Amino acid sequence: MRVLITCFAHNTHYYNLVPLAWALRAAGHEVRVASQPALTDVINGSGLTAAPVGDLDSIVELMTQIGGDPTPYQQGLDFAQTRGGPLGWEHALGQQTMMTAMSFAPLNGDTTIDDTVALARAWQPDLVLWEPFTYAGPIAAHVVGAAHARLLWGPDVILNARRQFLALRALQPEECREDPMADWLTWTLGRFGVTPDAAAVEELIGGMWSIDPAPAALRLPVPGQVLPMRFVPYNGPSVVPDWLYEPPARPRVCLTLGVSARETYGRDAVPFEELLHALGDVDAEIVATLDAGQLQDRAALPGNIRAVDFVPMDALLPTCAAIVHHGGAGTGYTATVHGVPQIIVGSLWDAPLKGELHAGAGAGIDLPPAKLDAATLREAVVRALTDPSLAAGARRLREEALAQPTPAALVPTLERLAAEHRARRRGSAHPGQGDPS
Repeated sequence: MRVLITCFAHNTHYYNLVPLAWALRAAGHEVRVASQPALTDVINGSGLTAAPVGDLDSIVELMTQIGGDPTPYQQGLDFAQTRGGPLGWEHALGQQTMMTAMSFAPLNGDTTIDDTVALARAWQPDLVLWEPFTYAGPIAAHVVGAAHARLLWGPDVILNARRQFLALRALQPEECREDPMADWLTWTLGRFGVTPDAAAVEELIGGMWSIDPAPAALRLPVPGQVLPMRFVPYNGPSVVPDWLYEPPARPRVCLTLGVSARETYGRDAVPFEELLHALGDVDAEIVATLDAGQLQDRAALPGNIRAVDFVPMDALLPTCAAIVHHGGAGTGYTATVHGVPQIIVGSLWDAPLKGELHAGAGAGIDLPPAKLDAATLREAVVRALTDPSLAAGARRLREEALAQPTPAALVPTLERLAAEHRARRRGSAHPGQGDPS
C-alpha cells in the first residue's frame, strides 16, 4: 500500500504524525511525506522520505504576509464558548470565514495544492493521511480517488464548529446561506476538473475517518467515524540529559510554553522571571524550559528552579508530579499518557478548550492567561502537588489513553478501510478522478 502523509511546514504538527507513519513503514508500506520545503530537513531527520511541495516561505513569514500578527485572530476563535453551541449564526459564520481565510487557504496555497495533486497523480497513493489544517491532502486524495483520513492533535474543534455551522445555516433564508469553506474547496477542486457535491465537500472537510489520540473524556461530539489511537510521543532527535537519570529529591514540576509557541510567535505571553520567582518557596523542583531570549539571568533564579533550553518531554514527564504548559498538543498528550496533572495556560486556537476539558475530567487546572499572575500560578502548582483528586483524575485519563490501539495495531484497520475504498471505486465511475488500479 502506498501512503501519502501531508502536513504544512510546522514541526510540532508534523511530530504527531511520525509514530503512525513509522508503524505503516514497519508494516511494509511505502510512505512519503508531502510538505513545504521548510520541513524537509525535519522529515528526513525523522527517518522518513520527504516530497517537497509548494513555496519556501515559512509559517511565520506566511502569517505576517496575510495578517501581520497572527495572535489576535487565533485568540478570537473562542471554541470553549461554543462547546455546547455557538452564540448564533453570525458567530458561526464568522468562525468559518476566519478559519478558511486566515488558516486553511493560506496554509494550503495554490502552489502547495498544485504540487500535492501532481504528486498524487504521479504516485497514485492508496491512502492519504493528513494533518487537520493541511487540506492539500484530502483535495489530492479526492482528485485521484484515494482513501483519506485526518490524524487529530487536539479536540476536534474544526468538525464540531462545522457541525454547528451547518445546523444554523439550514435555518437561514436561501439567499443568506453563505459557506466560505465549501466555496473555497469547490473553487479549488474546479481547477482540476472536479465538481464536488455537498456530501463530497463535507467528506473533504472532515475526512473519511478521523484518527483520534484523545481519551474519550477529552473529545468533542462530532459526526463521522472515529478511529481511536494511542498517542505515542515523538520529540524529534534529542538527547536525555544526565540529571534525568537521578531520582528527584522532591516533587518535580515542569513549566513550559513549548517549542511551537517560541518558533511561531518568537515571544511568550507570560512573564517568566516573575512567575519563576513566585515558585521559589514551593517545596518542589521546577524544571523550566526556556531559551536565551526568555531568560536573561539564570543565576538570579531561586535555588529550586532548574532552567533548561530543551528536554524531551517523553523523558522528563515520567519524573514529574505536575506540569504547567500552554496547551500544545504534543505536550498535553505526553502528559496524559504519563498520568501527570496539567495546569493549562491556554490562549490560542483550542488551548482554552483543552484547559476546560481537563478541568472537567478532574485531571487538571484551567488557568486562563487573563487570570495568570504570580499568586494564581503558585496556588495552582501547590494544588496540583497536594490535591489527590487531580492525581487520580490524571491516572484515569492515562488508563483510557493506554487502552486505545497503538499505531501498529491501527495499521490493519487502515489497510482494510483503504482496500474497501478501492473495491467500491472499482464498482463505480468517478469522472475527473484518477485510475483506481
